[in-house]
Amino acid sequence: MFLLGFLDDLLFGASLTVYGVLFLPVCALTALWVRGGDLLTAPVVVPIAFAAGLLTVSDGGGGFLGGLMGLVTALSTQAGWLYGGTLIAGVIVIVRRIRLIRRRRRFRG
Repeated sequence: MFLLGFLDDLLFGASLTVYGVLFLPVCALTALWVRGGDLLTAPVVVPIAFAAGLLTVSDGGGGFLGGLMGLVTALSTQAGWLYGGTLIAGVIVIVRRIRLIRRRRRFRG
């Protein structure tokens, strides 16, 4: 997401909407590619990645406090993308986890 944030800044001039749209497939791919033993970490990691990438596209004034204020503002105004991506990752992880448990039960007995 950090790299996508830079790409968004270069191509679209730090568009938060483009960043949010790019976040959704990243969430799905993260939930699909994570290994079986780490399934429950995907819904936790994607919001952290969203915040890390926002550092590149949020409007921050001068200095540390201006950047922090820009990040907090972007997080509050773009919460829909964050919740939507986390929901996508969560649903995919739950489906994968159910399938994994069923497969294990089938082999046991």
